[in-house]
Amino acid sequence: MTTTSPLPRRSVLRAMTVAAALGCAAPGSVPGAAALAAAPGTEPQSQSHPRTETEAETKSETATETRAATETYTLTVRHLGRDGRVPRHYRTSVTGISGPGAGRSEQPHDASGTASVRLPGGRYLLESSLWTDRVEDGTDWIVQPRLDLDRDTTVTVDARTALPVDVTPPDGPAAFLNSGMFVEVTHEGATRMTSIVKATPTLRTAHLGPEAEAGSVKQWYDSYWRTRTGGYALGRTFSGTRVLTGFVHHCTAAELAALELRAVARPDSAGAGTGTGTGAGTGAGTGTAGIDLSPTLGPDAGPSVGASWTMPVPGTAVLFVTPQRGAWDLAWTAPAAPGARPRSYFVDALAVRAGTTATHTFDGPVVGPALTGRDGVERDGDTLTADLPLLADGDGHVPTAPSFDTAWAGLYRDGVLLHARSGGLDRATFTVPPGPSSYRLAATVARRGSTGATTRLSVSWTFRSATTAGSTPVPVSVVRFSPGLGLDGTAPAGRPLRVPVTVQGAAADGRLRSLTVSMSADGGRSWTVLPVHEGAVTVPGPAAGTAVSLRAELTDTDGNTLDQTLVDAYRTG
Repeated sequence: MTTTSPLPRRSVLRAMTVAAALGCAAPGSVPGAAALAAAPGTEPQSQSHPRTETEAETKSETATETRAATETYTLTVRHLGRDGRVPRHYRTSVTGISGPGAGRSEQPHDASGTASVRLPGGRYLLESSLWTDRVEDGTDWIVQPRLDLDRDTTVTVDARTALPVDVTPPDGPAAFLNSGMFVEVTHEGATRMTSIVKATPTLRTAHLGPEAEAGSVKQWYDSYWRTRTGGYALGRTFSGTRVLTGFVHHCTAAELAALELRAVARPDSAGAGTGTGTGAGTGAGTGTAGIDLSPTLGPDAGPSVGASWTMPVPGTAVLFVTPQRGAWDLAWTAPAAPGARPRSYFVDALAVRAGTTATHTFDGPVVGPALTGRDGVERDGDTLTADLPLLADGDGHVPTAPSFDTAWAGLYRDGVLLHARSGGLDRATFTVPPGPSSYRLAATVARRGSTGATTRLSVSWTFRSATTAGSTPVPVSVVRFSPGLGLDGTAPAGRPLRVPVTVQGAAADGRLRSLTVSMSADGGRSWTVLPVHEGAVTVPGPAAGTAVSLRAELTDTDGNTLDQTLVDAYRTG
């Protein structure tokens, strides 16, 4: 089953790792934040969004409205359906942009199709949806971005002026999921927005009234489609003086970018405990093979709707997106045991380019520390703060709720334990004495039932640090291992495997003095040093079912060190 949910901003995508299922609503509409609850005879699929005013603006507008309290006018709105008669259903909203009526919103309605409302003078945004009882007839959405009310005014909303919005993927059999169109209007520093969300590809739109000022009308349209192997996310943006009167674009394969999503069946994904900062867990489990999950995709910029596609674990899905829409945000939730919090991963602002494929593998080995996009540890005055994820997946994606049974971290100063805490090193804060000292930051994690996905992790950093005048990075590094593994998270047995080795953090970019990598095939009881050649090591291929452990020891050019051990980093099939 495919599910959908509205995405007004990127922060909403982070909140909808499992999108809301389609509920009961008027024909062809999608319920959610972008849809109004329906009054009798109205369709809950469009909404105007007034901008929140500042206190100063509110006081100014209140004073203006008081002075001009008698300057109100009658706005009459006539509604005509596609047959030129009173429409079966309609819903109209009028929202003040500037002037005494700024922020005011009215929904004039009358069974006769002609409705009136008395409003203060000023600039307004009007939008109207008209539809019938037949789902296949779709919806006519008519928007007037510039309605200057300075006298009694009559506006005619005529469905016959609307033209189809027809945006399709190159794959003919693709099934439509949902779409959303958003219109934002700016005038005199104030912004208002209106939107419509559809669960059927039957939308017609029209601009109404005079043109607005240059660049004051922004518009976004996104539609989502499902195929047998993935789907499409087709988005466009517009800016100008008018709202779109219809829009036709049949996408070609050459103008799209591909996101290949790989779901690894990790043995611990459905069974290991979920870390909460206390180290509590639920024990071993059954793994993830045969479980479905729903990756969710939406644009990084501008309002939109997002969609989720169901795919099996293990499995691969390919989502094609339009680079014209800009960067995209991807949310991924791994299966979890009953009662445990699911692990969610987020890839924000994913840049795409037409004709290219970006591959993301989620929840697979080698699980370990990562410093992508972060310093890891900072010192501000005499406070050390760690933002150092210990259990990022093989691609470096950091989970929101990493699975572990026990975790411990400690900070040593000049060889003496200064602070200790249960849990990992995300959002860990330590107060230290003033002045320069030598420090060692250490952490351990244990995960039962995770063979082939790092059952034990231990890591230790040494560095010198002194009081700072502001937030300053502390020189720490990590080592990432990136073997090419199958969707079951295993490597071929009995064959040597080339494992790329990447240094992140203080020792990267020419600041590495020494690096030693070792492997173990007996759970870390004995180790064999592997030469690092051209950024990789070659791991001998042990027998099937063997767990391979990996260790890295490094020193940077300033003498700071790392000792990192990943027990049961991956296994052979």
